[in-house]
Amino acid sequence: MLEQQFIAGAVLLAIFAQSHPASHLQPHAPSLPPLLDLAERPLPLRAGIGSAHDAVGTASKEAQAYYDQGLAYAHSYVWLEAARSFHAALRIDPTLAAAHAMLAVVDVELNAPAASREDLARARALAAQASDHDRRHVEARALQLAAEAAPADPSKLTAYRAALDAAVTRYPADEEFWLARGQAESPDPAERGQGSVAGSAAFYEKALALAPDHFAAHHYLTHVYENTGRIDAALREGAAYAKMAPNVPHARHMHGHDLRRVGRIAEAIAEFEAADALETAYLETERVPVEYDWHYQHNLDLLATSYQYVGRMAKAEALLKRSFGIASHLLVQEFNKREWPEFLLARGRARDALEAAAVMAANASPVVSAAGHVEAGRARLALGEFKAAADEANTALRLIRGAEGGGLVATPLQELQGEFQLGAGQREKGRALLQEVAAKVRAAPGPDAWTQALFTLEAIARAARDAGDWDVADWAAHQMLAHDPNYAGTHLALGLAAGHKGDAAAARAEFDLARKYWKDADPEVKRLLPQ
Repeated sequence: MLEQQFIAGAVLLAIFAQSHPASHLQPHAPSLPPLLDLAERPLPLRAGIGSAHDAVGTASKEAQAYYDQGLAYAHSYVWLEAARSFHAALRIDPTLAAAHAMLAVVDVELNAPAASREDLARARALAAQASDHDRRHVEARALQLAAEAAPADPSKLTAYRAALDAAVTRYPADEEFWLARGQAESPDPAERGQGSVAGSAAFYEKALALAPDHFAAHHYLTHVYENTGRIDAALREGAAYAKMAPNVPHARHMHGHDLRRVGRIAEAIAEFEAADALETAYLETERVPVEYDWHYQHNLDLLATSYQYVGRMAKAEALLKRSFGIASHLLVQEFNKREWPEFLLARGRARDALEAAAVMAANASPVVSAAGHVEAGRARLALGEFKAAADEANTALRLIRGAEGGGLVATPLQELQGEFQLGAGQREKGRALLQEVAAKVRAAPGPDAWTQALFTLEAIARAARDAGDWDVADWAAHQMLAHDPNYAGTHLALGLAAGHKGDAAAARAEFDLARKYWKDADPEVKRLLPQ
């Protein structure tokens, strides 16, 4: 009966995942009026955030300077400070249509759609008296937001791209139009640069040629190269971005991403630590609640998993626990809180993992709740509670049926199903599901997905060993090797598989490599390695 439940769930999940893409915002977000109040708080002009400039229709040098500062912050996803800068420009020159147009985009990122609509209406009203250059910026933003509101209508994205094509033809020296056109190359109309595709690169390179001192092209090219697997190029661009915007936490964080990908983990940790110090100082100085800074929590997660990577589990645990306790209005960020119960499960603390999963399962968002039930199911499997694990999985499936953003849960639920099948003795079915999971996570673009994929593969290897399926354990260990040969956990998994096959020499060699990569690990981690 349990097997039938899981097979049915897998079929429904496959259909569901195709029709319900991930949502950008959590549907049950924290109250936002205080954040909008913060967005209008005055601020000074700042240094070290990178240079950006677009000559817009204002006679005030100070308004222009604040507008440019808003652009710089927006290009680094520092949405609150971008909003404060654009509001500062408008206090000096209330007729600046381009500032209202940029606020319309920034307010979307601040989860304030009503404010975004009001800003766009003001921008369009003021544009009637603005220059052709500014009118084109306003209209491009209007078309962008229209495309975001109707992602299933490709004509909206086509219209947005066409407006930008016309703008770069009319103003070929305007790097801001070229940067926007590079972002618009993505099939996602809500794209802000993170998902930039290979075709975006030519537009960013044109912007860079026009304005070598403008850091944003380096930022977005870093994402292009990360998403297309060109990590050496991403490392080069990310280093340039970090150098040009040294006081921007995201710039330091981005560089850390790619240092980690090439095995320079100590340097990566230093960059994540630098980003954390910058953000901590900013939050304290500006009296900004930590819940309103999406990047602080995101960086905390990467710093924590970097310490996990090198075996400093006490440090990783403290950071992950802190991150788990921070509320977010972003659905993806709340979903990613599953890293905490997964960490506990990897440490052999199934009861603690179950308790953490229960916190997620109580979340008002059906997607986050479903993720919590999946993690609870995995903890139940570790405790040998198969019926309870099946119940958790079926609850998760019920929650995500028809839920916007439910596709986020598809692969974790499939992983749970595969692990269940292995433990229940249905090995061929379990293997097929887990092989599909491995293919999906390894194919996911971007540095965050790359990191998450490594720990997913490690969890599969561990679950296979626990189920006594050493063929899958060996296969998963080799998947880890292909994904990241610099991780000590990769060599621990390979060594355990080799030892089970009776190849003592290969096992010793792998354990020696694991000791090398975990040379600075906590003593309890080092004790995991057979002598």
